[in-house]
Amino acid sequence: MDVLLFGVTRDIVGKGTLSLPSSESVRLNTVGDLKGHLVGKYPGLRDLGSLAVAVNQMYAKDDDPIGETDEIAIIPPVSGG
Repeated sequence: MDVLLFGVTRDIVGKGTLSLPSSESVRLNTVGDLKGHLVGKYPGLRDLGSLAVAVNQMYAKDDDPIGETDEIAIIPPVSGG
């Protein structure tokens, strides 16, 4: 499973793309599972107010399913004015 990271999430993880091996991704059935896994692996993500997740270029909720071939992007909180 490949996960694209943007903005500060890229800085926290140290790279723009994570490739999760099947041994890890097989247990990740929902967006919430993935977020929990990433926060456990990269505790700095916990400090962010929120993380948006897009699955196949559509914003997803925590209970939305994910699969091995989905395109997943982690989008940090943004502010504007």
